[in-house]
Amino acid sequence: MEPARVGTVEERPAVDATHRNGGTAAARRAADPLAGYRAADFPWYGLDEGWTGRRWLGQVGTGQRAAADTEAPDYGTLGHGDEPARGPEPRDTRRFVVVTTVARRDVRRSADNTGTLEATSASSAAWLAGSGLLAATWPGNLDRALRQNWLDQQSALAWDLADDLDGPAWTSLTLPVNGLPQPFRYRESEHGWVLAGEAPGVLIGAHGRSVSAYGVGFTAVADLETYDGR
Repeated sequence: MEPARVGTVEERPAVDATHRNGGTAAARRAADPLAGYRAADFPWYGLDEGWTGRRWLGQVGTGQRAAADTEAPDYGTLGHGDEPARGPEPRDTRRFVVVTTVARRDVRRSADNTGTLEATSASSAAWLAGSGLLAATWPGNLDRALRQNWLDQQSALAWDLADDLDGPAWTSLTLPVNGLPQPFRYRESEHGWVLAGEAPGVLIGAHGRSVSAYGVGFTAVADLETYDGR
């Protein structure tokens, strides 16, 4: 079964609940960067206290859910370390880990009621993490047209890999989640690493570069205000 596509590469703004509910919601989000996170009906995960560096807010997005639920996000990211480069800036010197939290969603009707969306799974988290890594590490020397071609090709590959978490491209890795060992699927590439697994109430994906995945741990975030970019 293919992973449920609940988002796109992070360079392209995620479909956010605020964009579907007019200017009032958009203004509320602008006034309070945490508004989208607080609207979630699931816990957010980030790196545990073993990470002592900078923490920053990423993006919150929704899939195509029923119209009555459009205020509630389906996934979002929290960043650790260096923020993504903008434009053709040097990218290979940055050190970061981005944690993606994905809500557990059952099969549901699409917003336009013309079909159904598959249930989210660890593959959904792997897809979001993989596409996020691509958006953070695309070659800065490519012009816009070549960059889009590169992203399209690599995103298709990331999609195929996410759909085959038991395949040879992935290995097993056990990491702490809320202090308890939890199995993950893990892969490395020239761009960095990606992993995906489960946590209480949610699915977790993560991608990083110049930080060893073997040394990270995850925990439910008790205070989102710690992600203030400092």
